[in-house]
Amino acid sequence: FCFCGLLVSYLTWGIMQELIMTTKFNPTPMVEDGMFPSAAFCVFSNRFLAVIVAVIAVKIRHGVFFTKETAPLVAFTPCALSNTISSWSQYASLKFVSFPVQTVFKSSKIIPVMAMGKVLKGTNYPFSKYLEAAFITIGVAIFTLNKKKSTNDNTTELEGIFFLCLYITSDSFTSQWQDRIYSKYDRANVDPYQMMLGVNVNAIVITTVGLFLSNDWPRVLEFLAHNPLALKYNIITAITSASGQLCIYYTIKEFGPVVFTTIMTTRQMMSICISAMLFNHPISIQALAGAVLVFLVIFYQIRQKYLARQQQQQSPPPKQQ
Repeated sequence: FCFCGLLVSYLTWGIMQELIMTTKFNPTPMVEDGMFPSAAFCVFSNRFLAVIVAVIAVKIRHGVFFTKETAPLVAFTPCALSNTISSWSQYASLKFVSFPVQTVFKSSKIIPVMAMGKVLKGTNYPFSKYLEAAFITIGVAIFTLNKKKSTNDNTTELEGIFFLCLYITSDSFTSQWQDRIYSKYDRANVDPYQMMLGVNVNAIVITTVGLFLSNDWPRVLEFLAHNPLALKYNIITAITSASGQLCIYYTIKEFGPVVFTTIMTTRQMMSICISAMLFNHPISIQALAGAVLVFLVIFYQIRQKYLARQQQQQSPPPKQQ
């Protein structure tokens, strides 16, 4: 159930993302090129439905949304801002790079995650982690630099690499800040559904303000009125994003992070294949070798986590004095 739920949700989500940002829809008076005018609105629609789902989940689970022991709403603001920036960058990058390039590039997130861990929490990492990060970086570089040019002119550009770098940096800050919230307010007082609610409520405020400041609302509303298909894509993206988040929390709770990581890595590989077939993204042998290197390192990391978990479970409890 978890495997199917995650695959269906995020494979569909990835396809819809690429359709929204790369399809040439009907031009409108405000959007003459026919391209979807606002990555920020895509983030807003995802967060809007996620808030509704989180409210229902928290109400059912706890009866109340926030208690005195729970982290205050403002505590989620920094990671909500970074989460919004990372999501916006992810959509924006698809205007300049193909989905396979985006997917492989996102695998190099381990480097900024380690950097943020060092800055925010003073975490020290063993040499093997830096070596793994180096191999992933090499694989990503090989894939990105050897990616064949696509016939739909959706080729790798410097702007796309900038957005991808912004994505992985912001996303790395998000995960480290969330871990900091769990540590400060105790995991017993902040469960994943309360985290989902706190982050998405803040994100809704941030994206709404951003849409007003950029004057995107009139353009988006006019564009959606002229292009019902774009509205349909956004609704499907919002639904699959929300269902994917619920599947993530349930999978980690029931089966642990190792199983979850294995499923998501498998999903990434399938996403690259599906995107290459549906959107005509030719991939050279050299680029394929770079992708294989990246995923080999990731599966090696999963195996090491599994062995460590097994060893921890088998080790006898300490003797009481």
